[in-house]
Amino acid sequence: MSNIDPVHGYQAYSEPPGPDRPVRRRATTRRTALTICTIADVAAGLLGLWILLFLLDANRSNVFVEFVRGTANWLSWWSQDIFTMDTEGLRVILNYGLPAVIYLLIGHGIAARLNRA
Repeated sequence: MSNIDPVHGYQAYSEPPGPDRPVRRRATTRRTALTICTIADVAAGLLGLWILLFLLDANRSNVFVEFVRGTANWLSWWSQDIFTMDTEGLRVILNYGLPAVIYLLIGHGIAARLNRA
């Protein structure tokens, strides 16, 4: 086979892929990194919002407050009661703040690693 284009405007099958492939792979990697970063930010934001709502003594029978509390409990199931303080506010800050910080560190770390690759 020759390297002559058989039909103008179409790539022959025997030709290696053009320079588009690394550019597309890089764009996909960046989108994946952005998605991971966004998920980590949303998780940490919901945990932080629950801490704020708790400290401001929000009405727990409100639908929005119940949603935020349920989501925060689901996100921090693994860290519940790590810290058992007498002060309720400090206990909530530590038990929900720790997973928020860990989600941010892991999410942004993975995203940074993907962007470097």
